[in-house]
Amino acid sequence: MKVYSERAAKVQQRIDEISLYSDDPRWLNRTFGSQALKECGNKIASWMHESGLDIRIDNIGNVRGKLVSTNPEAKTFVIASHFDTTVNAGKYDGVLGIIMGLDIIENARQRNDSLPFHIEIIAFAEESGIRFHSGYLGSKVIAGIFKNKFLVMEDDQGNKLSQVLQSLNYDPSRLKEDAIPVEDWLGYFEIHIEQGPTLFEKNIPVGIVNNIIGQKKIEISFTGESGHAGTVPMSLRRDALCAAAKFILGVEKFASKEKRKMLATVGKLEVPGSASNMIAGRVHCTLDLRSEDAKLLSDAYEFIYSLCEKHCDKRNIYFEWKLVHETDPVTCNKKLRKLMANAISEKNIEVTYMDSGAVHDAAIISQVAPVMMLFVKCVKGTDRHPLENVADYDIATALDVCDRFIEELSVATEKSIREKTKMEI
Repeated sequence: MKVYSERAAKVQQRIDEISLYSDDPRWLNRTFGSQALKECGNKIASWMHESGLDIRIDNIGNVRGKLVSTNPEAKTFVIASHFDTTVNAGKYDGVLGIIMGLDIIENARQRNDSLPFHIEIIAFAEESGIRFHSGYLGSKVIAGIFKNKFLVMEDDQGNKLSQVLQSLNYDPSRLKEDAIPVEDWLGYFEIHIEQGPTLFEKNIPVGIVNNIIGQKKIEISFTGESGHAGTVPMSLRRDALCAAAKFILGVEKFASKEKRKMLATVGKLEVPGSASNMIAGRVHCTLDLRSEDAKLLSDAYEFIYSLCEKHCDKRNIYFEWKLVHETDPVTCNKKLRKLMANAISEKNIEVTYMDSGAVHDAAIISQVAPVMMLFVKCVKGTDRHPLENVADYDIATALDVCDRFIEELSVATEKSIREKTKMEI
């Protein structure tokens, strides 16, 4: 275990180093397209280069390093996560999966492992959806499902995504070329801290993700009529904030009553030009809907839209409803989960299966390839917060398990190739 302890210490040191790249000196904050994100990406690229990988930075800013197989029929197995952050973030979210993935590939190369597949480590430049309110741009490019309409999305300062990419010397017209063709995929693997306390409470270092929750993100604008608080009678008011408040409480009531798993959150509320003595004429808010049941998610979306329509009609308020992102619930690949379970069992660790209430890049990639996720124990389950912490022992254990998983995958792939050859003969 000494070797894995040393490797874990190296992972921790690298995570500490790139946690210094931040848009704000007061806390960790790396927004897509920022100077801090670019510098962080360059640092990750330098480590990939030192490891002897074929590296490149694509036109969305994803940092990519590839260990090329000698097998002429090799497909590509991707290990990936993201290095952008939320505001006042923790240093492990996303980054742990990148640095651990790089360590796994580095050591496979040092051992001269003859793998029957290419391994590509990808650091996604955008996942969190902070700047353009629509996430997973990095993985959407890799999956080949990035749409040109995304290029006209604007941030809060009115900068279009296409303009931001051009300012970074990326070519938006070539984004389609950066995708991995569907026929070239072997699978996708994402390592991530658990965003909850289950592993911590059970004192288990790693857990296998069974399902990833589905999500819909909506932006809603309410438009009424502003007026003076002292001169407009209550009966004549078209108060956009009151309509929004009624809607928000209705959303909470609906989700709370739903017997099956349904989560609904209004996480952002803006009242432009607000003042203590003014009736709000315009309000903007976001709505986040999540469920592990695709039909329930769809039904909830329709019901909440009708709820918004009802409250606005009653108060003579105009509303705009914009679906900015959606992912279906995902079941991780059964064969990959079995290989990981074998690897965990061989290390005499209890095999724990879990569901993810957060959406990950794996959900995007699942549209084109088999996916698998491994959660690593996070102290007290703290996530997306400066107090995020992962113990050296748990990283070392996860590295040990992942090395064995890659070995299991290699054996299974070679067997598949032999069987295919026999069939062709």
